Amino acid sequence: MDWLKRSLLDAPIIEKDGYHYFVHPISDGVPMLEPGLLREIVIKIINKVKRENLENIDKIVTPAAMGIHISTALSLVTDIPLVVVRKREYGLEGEVSLMQETGYSKNEMYINDIREGDRVLLLDDVISTGGTIIAIMEALEKIGAEVVDVIAVINKVGGENRAGDKGYQVKTLINIDVIEGKVVIVDEHGDG
Repeated sequence: MDWLKRSLLDAPIIEKDGYHYFVHPISDGVPMLEPGLLREIVIKIINKVKRENLENIDKIVTPAAMGIHISTALSLVTDIPLVVVRKREYGLEGEVSLMQETGYSKNEMYINDIREGDRVLLLDDVISTGGTIIAIMEALEKIGAEVVDVIAVINKVGGENRAGDKGYQVKTLINIDVIEGKVVIVDEHGDG
């Protein structure tokens, strides 16, 4: 993953309330997202999930907003429909609400278009505390969907990721940390 690795090493770091935040096209949309970087990520996701699992997935599920571009690209390549978990309530039949809590925010979110028995791939841009993935996984379980795989492009270590404590295995493409104002690659192959 040369492009992803290089782009992370060049990512600017900002501090918000004591939280060291890397600014990256995948997680923030800034600076601009180059097609080659997105293409490289989608290929790596396909390889991580494996073809036989992709054939068993009915829907890709992603939280708004920064999972959308990655999931859209994956949907276009695989022809698997995309469901976006939104921060807006629509009141549609079957809509399920969930509370997302990350290291720096809390939001109520809503899932539509997932039914009991749906086989899904949950895809997010970054995992740090695991708050978003845990909330979505619990909502998917409540619906009765089967989660075939969970992938986060970037794992920011040191964020006290609680997903593993809840029994959720999250595959990642690359693991990083922010040390002394710089991104440090912890594992260029990620987890899983």
